[in-house]
Amino acid sequence: MTTSEDQAGQATATLQEQPFVSHLLELRDRLLRVVIVAFAIFLVLFPFANDLYTLLATPLIKHLPEGTGMIATRVIAPFLTPLKMTFVFAIFLSIPYILHQMWSFVAPGLYRHEKRLAVPLLVSSVFLFYLGMSFAYFVVFPLLFDILPSMAPEQITVSPDITDYLDFVLTLFFAFGVAFEVPIATILLVWMGIATPESLAEKRPYIVIGAFCIGMLLTPPDVISQTLLAVPMWILFEVGLLCSRAFVGDGDNEPPQPGAPQQADDDLMSDLGTPNASSASASNSGEASSAQCFTPLTQDELSAELDRIEDAQNTNEPNNKPPAPKPHYSADVKAASMNINAKLRLVADYRDEADEEKARALLYEVLADGDDDQIRVAKNILQQMDGDY
Repeated sequence: MTTSEDQAGQATATLQEQPFVSHLLELRDRLLRVVIVAFAIFLVLFPFANDLYTLLATPLIKHLPEGTGMIATRVIAPFLTPLKMTFVFAIFLSIPYILHQMWSFVAPGLYRHEKRLAVPLLVSSVFLFYLGMSFAYFVVFPLLFDILPSMAPEQITVSPDITDYLDFVLTLFFAFGVAFEVPIATILLVWMGIATPESLAEKRPYIVIGAFCIGMLLTPPDVISQTLLAVPMWILFEVGLLCSRAFVGDGDNEPPQPGAPQQADDDLMSDLGTPNASSASASNSGEASSAQCFTPLTQDELSAELDRIEDAQNTNEPNNKPPAPKPHYSADVKAASMNINAKLRLVADYRDEADEEKARALLYEVLADGDDDQIRVAKNILQQMDGDY
């Protein structure tokens, strides 16, 4: 008896551990793909390592005094420095693929409306990162290297070491690439409910000071690069604030007004709605009118509403309404009602595929055969499709 119980316990533990192990295996496979792609890009770029380093050093070489150039103070530096630069450059170029693999790993656990917001954010984050690097190369480097060499004493010959220069520019590339992600961070803070556009606007003075502090920490110890990083961060914060108000601002959290337009959620639960208080009262008294306005509830309330309908049908409960003059809730009626719930769920899939003709056909069947709750849900979806929201 003890042996059988031990075997059953081991089997249960194996079943519980299997999903976690499968996730680890998937993560391993995606990391291997990332390494392979980055290494392949590195092999392609390696023959051009010296040319790429020359291109990277051009903003500095243009502003060095005549007759001077860059030097290598270590024996192996002429080989290792271009190699290091090519490897880092290969990682930078593979960032879109790296983010794609990260997205493919986490996407199955997201809702549809989360996926549709996350995809533009991922694309925008890649674009902003490359934009920050471009800003550093084409704007910051010319200004910085035009000023710094001219500030050297007359007795000093400016001949930067190639390794120190590479570390310097990689630090600036990373700092400006991350700093240009400020709009994405602002939108995420508002979207997750951590802050609101108004609260962020009130903290603008602190954010400006924080931008200069971050510029001091991420850039080399000079006021020029610190200012050139802090000012764009502040401007990008204002851009993120405008975008957060436009897409995920407080208007989405305001209580619904009678007759006011509402934006339908792309998730299945947000495609299902219930009537407002006046419509529900008219329906219970037998005076419901097609002119009544239907307003969707929150996602949790909508999910609870559909679960309540299904639970009531499974337990032969009349959904807290007066008993209808019908025969007892037979198995055939229960099966038909469950089929209607399946139709409602299928409607959301058809709407995601932009197949409104099939969605409308199913909704008309629900109007003909559904109970009061299902009919109200169908009316709500039809009004959304007709543009009443």
